[in-house]
Amino acid sequence: MSSLKEIRTRINSVKSTRKITSAMKMVAAAKLKKAQDAVLNLRPYDEKLHNILVSIARSIKEEGVESEYLAERPEEKVLLIVITSNKGLCGGFNSNVIRKALDLAHNKYSSQWEKGNLSFYSIGSKGSEILHSRGYPLYATNDELLEGTSFDKAIPVARSIMDAFTNKEFDKIEIVYNKFKNAAVQLLTVESFLPIDLELDENGGDKSEEYYYIFEPSREYIVQELIPASLRTQFYESLLESLAAEHGARMTAMHKATDNATDLIKELQLTYNKARQAAITNEINEVVSGAEALKE
Repeated sequence: MSSLKEIRTRINSVKSTRKITSAMKMVAAAKLKKAQDAVLNLRPYDEKLHNILVSIARSIKEEGVESEYLAERPEEKVLLIVITSNKGLCGGFNSNVIRKALDLAHNKYSSQWEKGNLSFYSIGSKGSEILHSRGYPLYATNDELLEGTSFDKAIPVARSIMDAFTNKEFDKIEIVYNKFKNAAVQLLTVESFLPIDLELDENGGDKSEEYYYIFEPSREYIVQELIPASLRTQFYESLLESLAAEHGARMTAMHKATDNATDLIKELQLTYNKARQAAITNEINEVVSGAEALKE
């Protein structure tokens, strides 16, 4: 059994750890509120814009009007955008995204991977470190984008990715990230970015509601302006979703860590009391034994 001093030292150490995890939980909760409000405010706008985009894109495609963002080419070159975090201590948040991205690379896009035509665009230092250490091809990294994320900061990155598609550097681009559901649940999501997905959803229904639109000044002008705007918004929403999910995952992880520390302190305190009681009993036995020896 450990000495009383060792147990006291360990109790104090766990108490210090509990203070840290409790503080990190409160910080994550404060950041989560701000990130949650941002993503919930953006979702309706993005969904409506996407619905309009898909409806218009379908109509122009049926009429033979071409758009560089609708070009469906043989998927020879693939880019996977992997959004992780810059910090750890958030449970399986980062490992789940990396695992999913690698699963896509080795299974869904196995032929492109074998030919060396698959690359990763890493956003978040945790993902960049893992992919780089394992020798996976990185098209680019951008860890600073998650620091003070804003629409203005996201636009140049989204534009560079869109240009890579229109310049035929890649034929298929997908985003892998954690989507925010609530503080305790993050939905691992694989989202098609380019070309724009006009297929039916899993239930066999349209992803968009069908409307008849009046275009002013012209359909071509609206499409040229709307498609890039929708893609930029989609990319920005992915960042906000990932940030909110990250703070939720970290808050949950720190909450569990705090609870575990509390339970461990109780166990150590019980062990300390037992050890102290045993030490006192031994001392009493020694005193009694000494008194009996003196009597004899």
